[in-house]
Amino acid sequence: MRHVQSELGISERRACHVIGQPRSTQRYRTRKPEQDRPVVKDMHQLAEEHPRYGYRRITALLRREGWAVNAKRVHRLWKEAGLQVPKKQRKRRRLGQSEHGCTRLKAAYPGHVWSLDFIFDTTEDGRQLKFMPVLEEYTRECLVIDVSRSITSERVIDQFEGLFLKHGTPGNLRSDNGPEFVAKALQAYLKEVDVETRYI
Repeated sequence: MRHVQSELGISERRACHVIGQPRSTQRYRTRKPEQDRPVVKDMHQLAEEHPRYGYRRITALLRREGWAVNAKRVHRLWKEAGLQVPKKQRKRRRLGQSEHGCTRLKAAYPGHVWSLDFIFDTTEDGRQLKFMPVLEEYTRECLVIDVSRSITSERVIDQFEGLFLKHGTPGNLRSDNGPEFVAKALQAYLKEVDVETRYI
């Protein structure tokens, strides 16, 4: 309405007449925030007491306390308040041990310890590149750097097969607990070729 008034240079009465809108709508002030304030207060309290409850169960609890609310209203207030049920955190397998670090398990001769990790970068178009360098720790020689958009545990096994044929198998393989490195297929393969995994 203010835009129409400023563009045409007319009064509010004339602007409402042109648009066909009652003038009372320009003076209406919603009372919902005032009405919702006590409900929101109780909703916050219940959400703190029951952090795993969603808005539907909170609605049921509000009704038990005497509030005449439906799920739609509570859902609207729930979203406006920014409330949400926290996601459950999956427990990761912790295979790493401090004695597997490079300080305690130091490479003493060629073929004693190899290490590998992932490095990430992006190309000009914003797509991710994944690098997997394999290092011979005693000689400090980088045996290979595999580069791809995606490197799976199967691809890691393929790389090791080529490296083992060329350089022989190392006594120990040091890496972190990345999903590609702790995959059962890779662990089974390394056990088969008698390579000890050292997760840090």
